[in-house]
Amino acid sequence: MNAIKAVKSTIGIGNQLKNFNWPYLTIVCLCFMPFMSPAIALCVGLVFSFLGIKHKSIHHYTSKILQASIVLMGFGMSLSAVISSSKDGFLETAISVTVVMLLGILLGKLFKVEKNISLLIASGTAICGGSAIAAVAPILNSKNYENSFALIVVFVLNALALLLFPIIGHQLGLSQETFGNWAAIAIHDTSSVVGAGAIYGEKALQVATTVKLIRALWIIPLSLLVAFMNRNGEKKSIHFPWFILLFVLAIVFANSFPTYHTSYEHFSWLGKRGMLIALFLIGSNISIGEIRKSGVKSFALGIILWVVIAAGSLFLLIH
Repeated sequence: MNAIKAVKSTIGIGNQLKNFNWPYLTIVCLCFMPFMSPAIALCVGLVFSFLGIKHKSIHHYTSKILQASIVLMGFGMSLSAVISSSKDGFLETAISVTVVMLLGILLGKLFKVEKNISLLIASGTAICGGSAIAAVAPILNSKNYENSFALIVVFVLNALALLLFPIIGHQLGLSQETFGNWAAIAIHDTSSVVGAGAIYGEKALQVATTVKLIRALWIIPLSLLVAFMNRNGEKKSIHFPWFILLFVLAIVFANSFPTYHTSYEHFSWLGKRGMLIALFLIGSNISIGEIRKSGVKSFALGIILWVVIAAGSLFLLIH
């Protein structure tokens, strides 16, 4: 009987190994190599997607990997630089969030895009992409296809921004600080903001990450406003992005106890490597079929909002 169980166990392990996606494991390991950059990680992910190489379950961990990486990167940041970046980016953030939300609602009506999809795309564009959509969706009681449409639009534009923004920044001769602020305001999702900042330079990475995470706190007032406008006598929960608090605590802890500087450098390095893994997973999860299903009007809405916030914020920052 024990021999039979042992044979079954061996067969089970063999089947698990057979079903394991070795290409994914290989790229994840390569993300810890010095030659792997954010742009390469994303491009490899896109190649996987176009070739139809998929992993059944690993994409469920993308958000957690990204959030953990951001927290770890907090150990390598200067508290004084964080405070300075937060002050500098506050006015631009307030203006851009207000303008994008109002414009999203107006364009949604003009293009005859469903109300929930318009609000979700506008929220994702105004604040922090998928995180904002995830926070606002339960308040709107939006349907799965509405959430998917909004996420796909934001997702595709994120991928384009990660590749295009560093090129535009170099062409315009933007400083590290200016580019970091621009990326944080004009790129939807935190992952692409961090990736673009990393491509542009170390200082740009720090500024972009800090301003973006401070910007993400606007999820709270936005969620309260959406809940108030769509309350209908119901009480709806608001999902607070707790990783932002952990990120701030990591910065405060590292700057309060500088004795462990070497350990903090290791944590920060691990966070940057984890960010590459997240970018690879993001790229590999983009589906051409889903993009087509999103509809021309939804994409038109997302693109216009993206262009407005990108051009408008850049104008404010360089003048």
